Amino acid sequence: FPNDEISFYQSNIEGEIINRLQKNDFDAVIINPAAYTHYSYAIADCLKNIQKPKIEVHISNIYKREEFRQESVTAPYTDAVLSGFGLNGYRLAVLSLK
Repeated sequence: FPNDEISFYQSNIEGEIINRLQKNDFDAVIINPAAYTHYSYAIADCLKNIQKPKIEVHISNIYKREEFRQESVTAPYTDAVLSGFGLNGYRLAVLSLK
């Protein structure tokens, strides 16, 4: 995507993820909340307040994993979820925003 600007951000700290999302200096969000998927109501609340396209991506198929990993508290506040496509999930998310 030569004409697109894509910024990447990664943190293992929930508050830092929230701070980055709250900057709201982007046109869309592609997020892999990882373990926060299942229990971070703080990230979910932050996503709920972002009025831009949002896509949740999971490298693995969360529905083939342990029962507690099959529920996402963040997904209801995104426009779509891609799960189980490996790293191609990120590419599919970007393509879907075009």
